[in-house]
Amino acid sequence: MFELAVIFDVDGVLVDSYQAHLQSWQRLFQELGFEYTEEEFAAGFGRTSREILRDKLGDQLNDQRLREIDEQKELFYREAFRNAFLPMEGAAELVEALAADGALLGIGSSGPAANVALAIELLGLAQYFSVKVTGADVSRGKPDPQVFLLAAERLGALPEACAVIEDAVPGVTAANRAGMTSIGVTGTATRERLGHAKLVVDSLRELSPARIRELVNSH
Repeated sequence: MFELAVIFDVDGVLVDSYQAHLQSWQRLFQELGFEYTEEEFAAGFGRTSREILRDKLGDQLNDQRLREIDEQKELFYREAFRNAFLPMEGAAELVEALAADGALLGIGSSGPAANVALAIELLGLAQYFSVKVTGADVSRGKPDPQVFLLAAERLGALPEACAVIEDAVPGVTAANRAGMTSIGVTGTATRERLGHAKLVVDSLRELSPARIRELVNSH
């Protein structure tokens, strides 16, 4: 039996952070004198905040100012997230079952390290993830596969032995480009938009170690 590795995105997979992210982006851009619509927010799923800020504000920002704005946005986010923490249905049960089954578990998120750490802490699952790759570790956001390839490397797993659980279209694309088995979870995106995933589910409760192992084995 091969050594299974499962890489989880965080936002929209382990935690429901949609409203906290939307509120923090809108608060930030309002303070900067810009409007930021929910449509713009949805279009940015899976990308790093640096990329979103560059797109919205242009290249007139120097690196120092970009970092300052980025840090302010994330402070707004963590405040909103703590006040309205929502775990995704079945997340803890699936992570615990995979760990008990002997799977290697990692995080592959475009979010800042502090956001990922807060989510895993509030979920009570930190001990199960031996690898956490965040936006601080990569130079290219999803759909580039960098985040997942780095997670696999740090887990000591071959890409073909990895499953990736994602909620966003760019995340599924990144997993496919990494040569991994992609599993899409609806919510952020529809079943149709996630149709390029190997499997699409409506809840993590539909997944089990055996089902994920079977998918990876047939990849």
